[in-house]
This record gives sequence, C-alpha cells and structure tokens, in this order.
Amino acid sequence: MAQTEPRLPLRPAEVIGRYGHCLELIPMDSHFHDISVGLFLKDGICTVWTFSRREGVAERMEHIRNQMVTLGGMEPVEGTHDRFRPPCGQLHRRPVKFLLTQAVGKAPDYAAPTGEMRIRDTKSKLELITTGRKDGERYVYEIGAEGEAPNVPMRLRMVVAGFMRYGEMDKISDTEVVFPCGQRHDELMRILLPYSRNISAVEGMMEAEAMRGQMTTGTLGFSQT
Repeated sequence: MAQTEPRLPLRPAEVIGRYGHCLELIPMDSHFHDISVGLFLKDGICTVWTFSRREGVAERMEHIRNQMVTLGGMEPVEGTHDRFRPPCGQLHRRPVKFLLTQAVGKAPDYAAPTGEMRIRDTKSKLELITTGRKDGERYVYEIGAEGEAPNVPMRLRMVVAGFMRYGEMDKISDTEVVFPCGQRHDELMRILLPYSRNISAVEGMMEAEAMRGQMTTGTLGFSQT
C-alpha cells in the first residue's frame, strides 16, 4: 500500500490549491458512512478526496482510486494512494465523471464485465454491440445491433448521439465514433454504453444528482463527518 498523507483538516482554499478544481462530487458514499467524495484535477493529475477524517477513510479513498484504475483503465500515480492520470494524456471529463459514480456507488467487490461489449437496449428488443478497430492513427468504435426492431438505423443513430453527448466523442459516421484523443479506451466504452442507450433517463438522473449535490455541499460540497 502506498504511503498516505496525514489526515489534517484543510480549508476549501487549501484543498483547491493542493489538488486543483473540483471536477465532480458524489454527495454520499453509501459504502462508507455516507461521506461525500470529490474528484479534483490539477496539472493532468486526478485526486480522489474527502474532507472526512473518519478512521479508515484513507483506505476507502485508495479503494475508490483503484476502482477508477480497474474499471476505467486509468493509470495510478506511483507512490500515491488517491491519484491517477489518463493513460492517453487527455482527460475525458464526462466519462471520468461517470466512472467516479461507478467507483463509489458499486459494491466494493464489484468487478467490470469482460468479453464482448454488448447490452440489451432499453428502447427496443435489440441487443446493442460495440466493437473497435484501428483505423490509421485513430481507434474507431462501431455501434451495431442484433435482433429485430422498427427502424434500426435510426435507433443506432440515437445511441451514437448518446456516445457523443456522454462520452464527448466525435462522430465518424451514423454508426461510428472516436474519442477526441484518437486512442483506445475499451473500459470507458463499457462505462458509457448503458448511459448512451437512454439519453432522456440519464438527463433526469444527472439533474437529480446535481440537485442533491447543491443541497449537501457548502463551498465545495463535502461532508466533514
């Protein structure tokens, strides 16, 4: 286990100075005393942070960081317990926000699925399938479907729009997208697929999460218990 920093009380301005701006906030960690957990960004390094000083909190931050690495393909910063960086050097902000939600919200023993990237569609009887391939200097992801449904091409265009919205990805064709960095991010695609199939439901979820964050945050939105 990496050496952890002492849990000294910090003012919000000191947190910002040390770790950068708050990229995302989870108001309640249901797996650890309902503390709030934030993700900060400074100089390309992300830090998982909480104001909580409960016993065991450093280990909880390390576990969340490790889940960010395992579930999202992030790269741990050597010698730290709470920091990571994107392997491509470009932080994909919205996907990483969803990744934090998964890392905090899923059961501590949760493991990401392996194998093909496929999922049942919520709007039809289709099964959505994501595959990738190297295309010159970029890695392209293609969205396909198995099953029968009215107007499958239209449905796939909507799913592609979801990847553009939530993955901040670039559209190559009606069924193809790439990350802005052009590199391969299979772990992030697995995170994004459930969100991208249902834009309206995700918008409602995000609005509710934002409201809870505003109600429970003070200056930065952290519980100090």
